[in-house]
Amino acid sequence: MSLTPSTLPTTNRRALWAATFIAASLIFSFGWACALPLAGFAAVAALTSARREALLLTGAVWFANQAVGFLFLHYPTDAMTLFWGGALGVIALLSCESAGLLARRFPGVAGGIAAFLAAFVVYESLVLAVTAATGPGVDHFTAPVVTRIFVINIGAFVALLMLLKAAGAAVANRDVTKALASHPI
Repeated sequence: MSLTPSTLPTTNRRALWAATFIAASLIFSFGWACALPLAGFAAVAALTSARREALLLTGAVWFANQAVGFLFLHYPTDAMTLFWGGALGVIALLSCESAGLLARRFPGVAGGIAAFLAAFVVYESLVLAVTAATGPGVDHFTAPVVTRIFVINIGAFVALLMLLKAAGAAVANRDVTKALASHPI
């Protein structure tokens, strides 16, 4: 995958990508609330941004999700909900970091696939571990539930990559058109 920071070479393009990324997370937050595909977002952030920016993007996605949850979806403000909100933020950052490690190790499509799988496995494993440690039981970690979460995450992952490619094509087309207009035949 040729999705590196150079795909978005200017500060304006990076800022536009960050705004688009966060806007997508807001839309997903209203649609899936607690099932926000944080692993998918983390993997795309790791593939499209430098390490620090990827972690900031992932944190911003988590924060936007929490803001939607508490401000609009009326999440309860009890200790367990607040704990889980923080835990999911840490888990999302760890998922991003794992995706970034594999994306840097494996080039191309293999790196993209490895990044997504790493983010998803880390995310689900840590959610399972925290669930087991906090005591409510892990009975809901069934194959159909995990498969549903996987499908939501892979869908978000693919949609975000397609959005990035479409934006890149639009920018390239605009640049070519602008170049042709400035050099009459």
